[in-house]
Amino acid sequence: MKTKLIIACLVLGSWAANAQHDHAGHGAEKKTDQSMVMFKDATLGKAYEHYLHLKDALVASNQDEAKKAAGELQKSLANVKNSKMVADEVAKVTAAADLNGQREAFSGVSDMMAMLVKDGKLSMGMIYLEYCPMANNNSGAYWLSNEKQIKNPYFGDKMLKCGSVKETIQ
Repeated sequence: MKTKLIIACLVLGSWAANAQHDHAGHGAEKKTDQSMVMFKDATLGKAYEHYLHLKDALVASNQDEAKKAAGELQKSLANVKNSKMVADEVAKVTAAADLNGQREAFSGVSDMMAMLVKDGKLSMGMIYLEYCPMANNNSGAYWLSNEKQIKNPYFGDKMLKCGSVKETIQ
């Protein structure tokens, strides 16, 4: 009787363990968003999430969402050490009159965020520093992403895949 009980427990346990494997991921792409990157400084991590929101709004050519994301990024930067210069650049995105102005200002935000992120010490994941040579009237511009796949915030769907990965930050 004792042996049968142990065997029954093992069978149920192995069945339950097998049932727990990633059913939620079936048929879905692997998630590659800001949850895949973590910083030792949680306040920097939160600011980086808002940066990604801003970048994604520009990729989608959504001026209103970009303005909203820039406002959230600016608020979150108040708690991040050495972020004054980034916050000043973000204010230019918020003040921009149109999508092109937001995209121009985003270049400065990205440059400053790249410096913060490089000093910020990742505890998990990696960030890609990506570059489009045609942005800003062919003077070029960088941006940060959690994906190797290029999604250009400077041109949106006009030239979505224009650019390349220049550096991996780990």
